[in-house]
Amino acid sequence: MKENDKKSKSQQLSPELTSELIAMAWCDKTSFEDIHRYSGLTEADIIVLMRRELKPGSFRIWRKRVSGRLAKHAKKNSTID
Repeated sequence: MKENDKKSKSQQLSPELTSELIAMAWCDKTSFEDIHRYSGLTEADIIVLMRRELKPGSFRIWRKRVSGRLAKHAKKNSTID
């Protein structure tokens, strides 16, 4: 049931908001927590959105960039400041 909620949540977004969220997800300075506060979407929701909206190669590049990146996780990032 939760998986359907995630899909429906990210599918209900306007094209403008979808584009803005993709730009935020690509930005190194915007954490997933910031995106969640802005849109209500979790990191898992953003991954579903990016997988659906990006070409497969672009998605793989994005996942490689953000996986383990401290800047994308505010909780982890606050320990290095």
